[in-house]
Amino acid sequence: MRRSSGSCTFTICGAPRWSDHDRAVADVSLEVKAARIKLLLFDVDGVLTDGRVLIHADATESKYFGIRDGIAMVWAQRAGLRIGLLSARTSATTVHRASQLGVTLIQQGVSNKADSYRHIRDSEGLSDADVAYMGDDIVDLAVLRRVGLSAAPADAVDEVRSSVDWVSSRPGGAGAVRELIEMVLKQQDRWAAVVGDYLDESSTPGRHAGGAVVGGKSTQDGTVDPND
Repeated sequence: MRRSSGSCTFTICGAPRWSDHDRAVADVSLEVKAARIKLLLFDVDGVLTDGRVLIHADATESKYFGIRDGIAMVWAQRAGLRIGLLSARTSATTVHRASQLGVTLIQQGVSNKADSYRHIRDSEGLSDADVAYMGDDIVDLAVLRRVGLSAAPADAVDEVRSSVDWVSSRPGGAGAVRELIEMVLKQQDRWAAVVGDYLDESSTPGRHAGGAVVGGKSTQDGTVDPND
C-alpha cells in the first residue's frame, strides 16, 4: 500500500495479499479520503508527544506536547471536525492536555485498540471511511488498517510507515499532527477560513472576550488557543 510523505500522492507498491476491504481502500485517492473525514483520531505517546515520559519522584509524570499540534486540534474542532485520543497508556497528563484543547473523546488504558476503535466509531455513528487515525507503532496497525485515512509521523516504526496512506514530514510531538490536520482542512476547503479568522482579528476588537484563558488566547466559545 502506498506511502506519501506530507503530500497528496497515492501509490501502490509491492505485492501484498490484500482483503477486499484493503483493495477497496487502496483504490480511493488521498484527496478523496481526506475530504470525507469527520473524526481525527490520534495515538498519544509518539504522536502527540515525542514518546518520552518524565517520571517524577512522587510517581507523577510529565510529557512534552507540541503547541502547534494543539492549536491545530482546536482549529479542527471549530471547523466542525471531531478530535479523539486513543492510547494504550493511562495518564493524567493526557487528560489535562485534552481538557485544555476542548477534547472530550478520550480512551486510555485500552488493551485492544481495534476493539476500542470500533466502539468509538459506532458510538459516534460513523463508518470507517469517516475516520482518520495517526499512529506510530505496531500496536496501532489494526486500527490503521481499518480507517478511511491512515497516517504516521516521520519517525514511526518502519512497519507503520510502510502501511499507511500518508506519512508526515514531521516527527511525533513536533508538528506531525498539525501537518495532518492542515492537510485535511485544505482538502475540505476549510483552511482559508481558519487563516481568515485571524486576519479578521484586527478589525474585530474584543472578538475573543468572555472566553477561557489557559496559557494562551482566550476564545469566545471557551476553548483555548494554546498558541503561547
